[in-house]
Amino acid sequence: MPAATPGTPSLLRAMNDRAALELLLAHGPLSRTRIGSLTGLSKPTASQLLARLEAAGLVVATGTDDGRPGPSAQLYAVNPRAAYVGGLDVTPGRVLAAVADLTGTVIGTHEVPYAEGAEAVDQVTDALAGAVKAAGLHRSDLHRVVIATPGAFDPQTGRLRYAGHLPGWHSPTLLDELAAALPMPVEYENDVNLAAVAEQRLGAARGHEDFVLLWNEEGLGAALVLGGRLHRGWTGGAGEVGFLPVPGHPLVRQPARANTGGYQELAGVQVVPRLAAELGVEAEPGSGPEAGSGPGPEAGSVGPYSPEVSAAVALLTRAAATPEGPHLRFLQSYATLLATGLASLVAVLDPEIVVLSGAVIAAGGDPLRELLEAELAELAPSRPRLVSGEVPERPVLRGALETALAATRDEVFDTSR
Repeated sequence: MPAATPGTPSLLRAMNDRAALELLLAHGPLSRTRIGSLTGLSKPTASQLLARLEAAGLVVATGTDDGRPGPSAQLYAVNPRAAYVGGLDVTPGRVLAAVADLTGTVIGTHEVPYAEGAEAVDQVTDALAGAVKAAGLHRSDLHRVVIATPGAFDPQTGRLRYAGHLPGWHSPTLLDELAAALPMPVEYENDVNLAAVAEQRLGAARGHEDFVLLWNEEGLGAALVLGGRLHRGWTGGAGEVGFLPVPGHPLVRQPARANTGGYQELAGVQVVPRLAAELGVEAEPGSGPEAGSGPGPEAGSVGPYSPEVSAAVALLTRAAATPEGPHLRFLQSYATLLATGLASLVAVLDPEIVVLSGAVIAAGGDPLRELLEAELAELAPSRPRLVSGEVPERPVLRGALETALAATRDEVFDTSR
């Protein structure tokens, strides 16, 4: 079919269809009258629009608005079964997969422990197969999959960079092997970038065009959103702030080979237990690295944090609950370490806000955020507002699903084709 030209009836219909579908996603089930009111369309045109979308399988009748005065009206909603997407979050400890329907509702998850020596392709396909099965679907039902990893795949070479701690993911043929194993379009994105996508669409960064997301779990990282778009850099390494040289720690030579850098060594998760011990903050029994778990995702989800992250989370959670005496000094000291690297980002980028995310930073709660904001005001020339992330459950995986959904909705909502 020839491409529609501006002003043609088919293009105007497609624009109205898309507007109605976006409204249904944002507001939930709506009546014909309400859709007409929100879009400015007449009742006959709204009726024709809904009939067209229903015939295309994009909307379904969901009931009536019986609770309002006057005759009840038929309600319509986006058909959740019109398309499905997958997302995967890959860490050195596990591969976690999820499947969502077109409305964004997660309908299946599955986790595969990361086994030493296991093939990356097998880990991905096994995790995705488990999530698809849990959703009651077949793999061929997925329109698109987005895979989140630490580091980034170099667009020139196709090799994973900045993630030496992810064994089995550095083969130059890996992307070709994954493409051969997965029948749907597959995209790859840095994990922290996807946490920023989740916050931009669903959380603390909604309505903000310029922001930095500072992440701290297994490693320190950042996502940079400039003019509303992710800034990835020439090799995909923008935001790999763990490699940033900072005052307070000796220079790390060949940081990519060492897989660490000054900021990581100064304020990474491994520093927290040592800093706490120096300041007289003791871990509660069972919360140290040997415990192997800690405050994790919400009930019903899978995948505890690593022992190292769990220990740091437990210490910071305890300090934030009673921020006084040694606990306060511990939080103040850690805020200074975090602010040392963050000040460089703020000086270069001048963001509107900084979103604090990742389990380690989140464990410090408002006390750590407020101390970090005060320290940053002393070290940086501008004073962005610091906000806590609002996507608490698996933000990286949520960002992968949101990215897959955005592309899939563009495809299936295009009724002009």
